[in-house]
Amino acid sequence: MNVEKIIKTDKQIPIASRTIIHLSLVETKINELMTVALKPQGVSLQQFNVLRILRGQKGKPANLSTLNERMVTKMSNTTRLVDKLILKGYVDRMVCPSNRRKVEINITPAGETALTLMDLAIKEAEEKLLENFSKEDLSNLNELLDKF
Repeated sequence: MNVEKIIKTDKQIPIASRTIIHLSLVETKINELMTVALKPQGVSLQQFNVLRILRGQKGKPANLSTLNERMVTKMSNTTRLVDKLILKGYVDRMVCPSNRRKVEINITPAGETALTLMDLAIKEAEEKLLENFSKEDLSNLNELLDKF
């Protein structure tokens, strides 16, 4: 990815600025490909993330606080994400029997099935995004990104 070509400049960009712009462009490309991959399933990247978190609960319900803590992209509209997933039949919500102020969210069997299809689509998108990288490249890249 040639940063200067993408932003249409002939100027030399200072390395610090070029790095930040480059990371932003890569993030945009990743989000675009992942969004396209999930479009046939009718879910957003954030809804997909909620479903993966709920699957990771292994049958135990999660509350909104747990979902917010574990989201890749932190946001304040988790309630709206859950509401949309309820409408699709992918999750259900119930009041906690021991604490009526607490709401518990579970993934439904339909959500599990849909998530399996989403996993395949995301795996294909990841492979496409990373096709030019060796395992060693990815390991080195992760080491560098860990410095953030």
